[in-house]
Amino acid sequence: MTTHSHLGPLAAAFHALHADAEPLVLVNVWDVASARLVEEAGAAALATSSSALSWSLGFPDGNHLPRELAMAALSRIAASTALPVTADIETGYANVDGAFDDGELRETVRRVLASGAVGVNFEDSGEEPLTGVEEQARRIAVVRRTAEEAGVDLFINARTDTYLSGGFPDTAFAETVRRADAYLAAGANGIFVPGVLDLHVLHDLSRRIAAPLNALAGLGAPSVGELHDAGVRRVSIGGNTAKAAYATVSRVAEDVLGDGNWSELAGARSHAAMDELFRRD
Repeated sequence: MTTHSHLGPLAAAFHALHADAEPLVLVNVWDVASARLVEEAGAAALATSSSALSWSLGFPDGNHLPRELAMAALSRIAASTALPVTADIETGYANVDGAFDDGELRETVRRVLASGAVGVNFEDSGEEPLTGVEEQARRIAVVRRTAEEAGVDLFINARTDTYLSGGFPDTAFAETVRRADAYLAAGANGIFVPGVLDLHVLHDLSRRIAAPLNALAGLGAPSVGELHDAGVRRVSIGGNTAKAAYATVSRVAEDVLGDGNWSELAGARSHAAMDELFRRD
């Protein structure tokens, strides 16, 4: 197996960001332009969004994006930056004819590492209501072993959709803790629980989960400071970056095609400023 030990410093830096006194805030990206803009704004690391990637390439979110397209985009993003990059790999792009294939999962991890990324989001939403906890833990162990064989301390952010799926209306908290414990024992480094922004719940989860807790935020969510005070160590906004960008496209198009009004173009970056994002010294 090809080793990627040269990624060691980047991986160590990404792990360290989860232990800083300040929360790790991730403004998720989907192409090189969005990545460069987020880096320019002062990001400490870059994270892809599977939904944003899917939309940009003509697919709905939810394990519909072909791995080849996802990895090609990831490679371009990682090559454009010196920051640590973490990849949203959904459920691993590992289903073959409706069945989960460990070999395909291993290949996805190898492709992630070959791209230069040092972290993954790996989710348990592949089945109804979710992949069984034992099976998902086994899959996480496959991801961990594959990364270790390649010589990389990959940061595995294990996502559980216990709240987002709606499949555990009365037991979401207990099920989240149960899954977090199993996923961490299998080799995960962090736990991502989208769909919950109640600060009391997040505080209780952070106390029960022995790893950095990741929350998904957006319009109407508590502030980064409030989330951090509740014990959240990683805050991401997922596809919300792309939704905001595409909403701008929609407003521009509606104005121009409607009454020929150019006002929605106000504040646009100059052509030169956009070119400068990609200038290579």
